[in-house]
Amino acid sequence: MPRPLHHLASVSRFAAHRARRERDDAAAMAQLTAAPLELPSGLDLAWLGVAGYRLTYEGQTIFLDPYVSRVSFGDTLRGRPALPDPVLIDRHIRPPGEVLGVLVGHTHFDHAIDVPAIAARHDCRVYGSDSLAHLMALHGEQERAVIVEPHRRYELGPFVVTFVPSLHSKLLLGYKVPYDGELTCEHLDGLKPGAYRCGQVYGIRIEVAGVSLYHQGSANLIEDEIREPGVDVFLAGIAGRSFTPDYWPRIIRALEPKVIVASHFDDFFRPVDAPMGFSLNVNLAAFPEEIEAVTRNVEVAALPQGH
Repeated sequence: MPRPLHHLASVSRFAAHRARRERDDAAAMAQLTAAPLELPSGLDLAWLGVAGYRLTYEGQTIFLDPYVSRVSFGDTLRGRPALPDPVLIDRHIRPPGEVLGVLVGHTHFDHAIDVPAIAARHDCRVYGSDSLAHLMALHGEQERAVIVEPHRRYELGPFVVTFVPSLHSKLLLGYKVPYDGELTCEHLDGLKPGAYRCGQVYGIRIEVAGVSLYHQGSANLIEDEIREPGVDVFLAGIAGRSFTPDYWPRIIRALEPKVIVASHFDDFFRPVDAPMGFSLNVNLAAFPEEIEAVTRNVEVAALPQGH
């Protein structure tokens, strides 16, 4: 079956059995979060929802793709401006100490909306693409933006960070990346969800406390750009994995991870304070079996949202 027809058939099957699929995903979530993730003493990893994480070591924190303001599906369709919500940021972005930086893998709205406000609130720099720097300038925070050099090692306190050139999954039936290209909006009131263009995509490698983590906000990759295999924890955005041919064999071979932590499977149009839902046809329940089909030497896990 041609790939577009395959994807359409998959969505149709999901629609016909949505209630059962969501129950299966909820059961899988309970299993994946049952065992605590083993990390060195003093190192804490919290999932903020979507592809967002807070990583803290001995009171010093970095954020990855934090997104708590949440644009509703209705507002997305209506094209209303998508801007940070200071109340939600105050409530949910509460690091236990100094914030050393915010790292951004790409600038779609569900990865980048809150970054300028968080950086201003916590007086820190942000690291990412030219599109991210443009977004920061729109908010009057251009001096906080660091346009990264691929493969350069950035030292942020105890964290050593490397940005690895990557790709976004082609979510539009396997043909196209949604909102592709560079972020070029000229005014804040023009920052509708579709104005948050993808920009350059990066995987982000972090070394701290003797362990390595790799954050991939979208399920695609450039194998030759991954130069350091042997990752302890792979923070894997799984939403677009079915649109990338042979994604799991390719990324597992390139990274050689010990543990894969699933993320970006939740419904990011739902308010962050509401009970968590699941993205359309994300099929979290199939995730452990997909990894086992490639290798039995990798553990799988997820983290409770907001912990």
